[in-house]
Amino acid sequence: MLDLIQLRSFVAVEQMGSFTLAAERLGLGQSTVSQHIQRLEAELGRKLLARDTHRVVLTGDGEALLGHARQILSIEGEVRQLFAGNSLRGNLRLGVSEDFVTSQLPDVLEEFVRSHPSVDLELTVALSGVLYEMQDNGDLDLVLAKRRLGDARGKLVYREPLVWLARDPDRIRKLAGPLPLIAFPTPSVTRAVALEALRRQQMPWRIVCTCGSLSGLTAAARAGMGVLVQPKSMAPAGLLEIAPGWLPVLEDVEFVLVPRKGADQLLVNALSDDILSKVRGPRSS
Repeated sequence: MLDLIQLRSFVAVEQMGSFTLAAERLGLGQSTVSQHIQRLEAELGRKLLARDTHRVVLTGDGEALLGHARQILSIEGEVRQLFAGNSLRGNLRLGVSEDFVTSQLPDVLEEFVRSHPSVDLELTVALSGVLYEMQDNGDLDLVLAKRRLGDARGKLVYREPLVWLARDPDRIRKLAGPLPLIAFPTPSVTRAVALEALRRQQMPWRIVCTCGSLSGLTAAARAGMGVLVQPKSMAPAGLLEIAPGWLPVLEDVEFVLVPRKGADQLLVNALSDDILSKVRGPRSS
């Protein structure tokens, strides 16, 4: 039979793209995680992981194993919770900002759902400002979103810089006329920061694309329509950071967790603890 501990290390390395970060997540030494992978490869007689220039990646055999490994661990988690006397139950409504969803959230949700199968998790994805409004109306129990510097709302998860992005920064710089800007609609934290910075520098601008979906904004930017502002670690593939000096410096943003007063504290704390322990800022990603 396959060893569950070895499978857990395998899945963690795939999720984090690094033996070091996987070891931190699991609370183990890096050498221990490496031994787990080596023993799993020896048991199966196949090479499961390989290194490219930036991170650890799955081989073809690793890809074939991944789905089965997740399923095995999911079943194991369900069995443990089934016989646990203090298993969590109930409904938890989570709101997450649009740009965070495609980065680290899937790994957090996967482990939370596996560890707490009796919790019904409802996910809402929207702009940070919209999520705060929904929470104020009692529609969300926990929000993971951005806040401006100086805002005391919520518990800090991490802070990182915003950057200007474009498919071809040199071409954008040579354009005559106002800066073509691609942005979320209001109320958007990144939009507000960008427009305030442009106004301070008295740089003319025009909105060429507005979309509530990051995939839509990314498509417009990849088509060369204009400039997009995003957190540095969340820069979409195919876009380049515009070097400092031409456009105004953007202030940092902070990602925070905001619980709703009156929400089930056991559920909120369980998911909050998972997020705080697993989500990595730009230095660690």
